[in-house]
Amino acid sequence: MSDIKKIGLGGGCHWCTEAVFQSLKGIANVEQGHISSDESMHFSEAVIVSYDPKIIPLKHLIEIHLHTHKSTVNHSFRNKYRSAIYYFEEISKNQALSFIEELQREFDDSIITKVLPFQEFQPSREELLNYYQKNPEKPFCKKYIHPKLELLKSKYSKMMKYNSN
Repeated sequence: MSDIKKIGLGGGCHWCTEAVFQSLKGIANVEQGHISSDESMHFSEAVIVSYDPKIIPLKHLIEIHLHTHKSTVNHSFRNKYRSAIYYFEEISKNQALSFIEELQREFDDSIITKVLPFQEFQPSREELLNYYQKNPEKPFCKKYIHPKLELLKSKYSKMMKYNSN
């Protein structure tokens, strides 16, 4: 892949986020773990997505991210599962803010997703990486990840690497 960019995405369980973004065309790598930002030094579950913007633009990544986690709900686990987009470049910050504003019309409630500077990443333990790929039949995967992948198939099938699961 040519011009690879990075963006951090957090919102729900990083097993779910990892599986969603691993299934998309144009994704070079998905690193699962915990991210902190300048604004708040606590770590929350997230992934770093390395992508080719010529194949999958940042707007599509953000749209998929907002639709595959509870981006309008400020629930009690938001410290662990902060709804956020972590940028590595200032241009990504401005684009993310603009895309969220534009995509708001697709939601009844206000999007609470924060756009934050990437500060630090702590990778997950090896046994937790590629969780869905290793465990698609586990109850957690069937209950939480599989419906997100079904949403991708119904709404974003042209962007998926695999269209028949």
